[in-house]
Amino acid sequence: MELPLSINAHDITLPEPTEAAIREKAAKLDKINGGLIGCRVTVEGPGNHHRHGGPYKVRIDLSLPGSELVVNQKEAAEMSLAIRDAFEAARRRLEEHRDLQLEKRKVGRTA
Repeated sequence: MELPLSINAHDITLPEPTEAAIREKAAKLDKINGGLIGCRVTVEGPGNHHRHGGPYKVRIDLSLPGSELVVNQKEAAEMSLAIRDAFEAARRRLEEHRDLQLEKRKVGRTA
C-alpha cells in the first residue's frame, strides 16, 4: 500500500536527498505496521537565534485506524540527526502500539 505522506518544512528548504530519505524512512515505518493510514513529518529549521542558531526540530504524526501516534519535536544540531532520532522514536512507538494491540487481542480471546 502506498502510504499517504506529507512533508512540511518551516524556516528551511529541504534538499531533495533529505526528502527522499524521509520518504524511505516513512516506507519502513509502514512495513512495521501495515495499518498506517497517514504520516505527517514536519521539519523546523533553526530560525534566527542570536548567535549559533537553534536546533533542528522534527515532529512525526502517524495515523492508524482508531488512534494517532505523535513523536513530538526531536531536536538536534544537525538536520539529519534530528530526522534519524525522530524516525527511530516513531519506530519504537509503532512497535509498542503493535505489541499492545496484539496483547489486547489475546486477552479478548481468553475472556
